[in-house]
Amino acid sequence: MSTSTSGLSLGPRERVRAFVESVRFERAITALIVVNAVTLGIETSSGALERFGELLHAIDRMALGIFVVELLARAFVHRSRFFNDPWRVFDFVVVGVSLLPASGGLSVLRTMRILRVLRIVSLVPSMRRVVNALLAALPGMASIIGLMGLVLYVSSVLATKLFGEIAPEFFGNLGLSLFTLFQVMTVEGWPDIARGVMVHSPYAWIFFVAYLLIATFMVLNLFIAVVVNAMQSQVTEDLMDEGKAHTELILDELHALRREIAELRALADQ
Repeated sequence: MSTSTSGLSLGPRERVRAFVESVRFERAITALIVVNAVTLGIETSSGALERFGELLHAIDRMALGIFVVELLARAFVHRSRFFNDPWRVFDFVVVGVSLLPASGGLSVLRTMRILRVLRIVSLVPSMRRVVNALLAALPGMASIIGLMGLVLYVSSVLATKLFGEIAPEFFGNLGLSLFTLFQVMTVEGWPDIARGVMVHSPYAWIFFVAYLLIATFMVLNLFIAVVVNAMQSQVTEDLMDEGKAHTELILDELHALRREIAELRALADQ
């Protein structure tokens, strides 16, 4: 009865799960991603590549090997449910691209190794929350983008009719007007454009001010409102998911305790 029961409480799968989901392991992987990102950046320098090329390539191969082992461990833990999580699929694709042969017509794929840096998004909860919120906000953003496109088109037609002869370099045709008003919408250099038009049309400021109020301030606030609403919804969903994950962890521990008790009873009967 003095036999240690620490090895009986968790099976191999549970031990691997505890290891790969531990905070220390995730921090180590995050640190490795950062180091790999730095080495990939250093490789862009021809001088550094000549001096430290072998070391940089060795670090890159080591990082790729660790990432592959990590994904295999996660696949062993989750098995058929591995691809149920979009973030695990994202990690699989990013690492898989690095494993493709980088010779011949596929040599461009070697530059895609920098995509490994994006794995930080899947490891840092706050970044995952932001990306999930942006994805959730896409349907609402699509409607706002459609409204913005409509406002831009109508304003461009008006500007072409009103200012086409006054400032043909900016509003000579519909294409130029679309580009100019898109630039005005970004509030980049619009005073120069407006003053150039106002030299010949003093009341042109009414058009530009109205356009800026509608296209820039109102639409921008709509974008912010949609994103904030999506962020609030994502936080609520994350809290619910954390509760479910905590419940599943408790159930797993109960199952492990039951197995341990059964094994101890079997040992006692012997």
